[in-house]
Amino acid sequence: MNFSGIIIGFATFLIIGLFHPIVIKAEYHFGKRCWWLFALAGVLFGALSLFLDSTLWASISGVTAFSSFWSIHELFEQENRVKKGWFPANPKRRKS
Repeated sequence: MNFSGIIIGFATFLIIGLFHPIVIKAEYHFGKRCWWLFALAGVLFGALSLFLDSTLWASISGVTAFSSFWSIHELFEQENRVKKGWFPANPKRRKS
């Protein structure tokens, strides 16, 4: 049996689930100005996926790269959710 597809699917599920609270916490503490960290992580994981010999690890690295890129969009959306009152704003962070 080949378990690679199931492993990649499960890893994708975990990675997407992990990025959701990361985006929420990043927006709460830093605002949208930390978008470049997600872009940098996306580029690094994308480059890593090009050099990995294992299809399994290259796929997981690619999923992480594109989850990082999608998180940039979600970071800006999270700012809108905070403005709508759906999530708490950080009272200690000054407006940027």
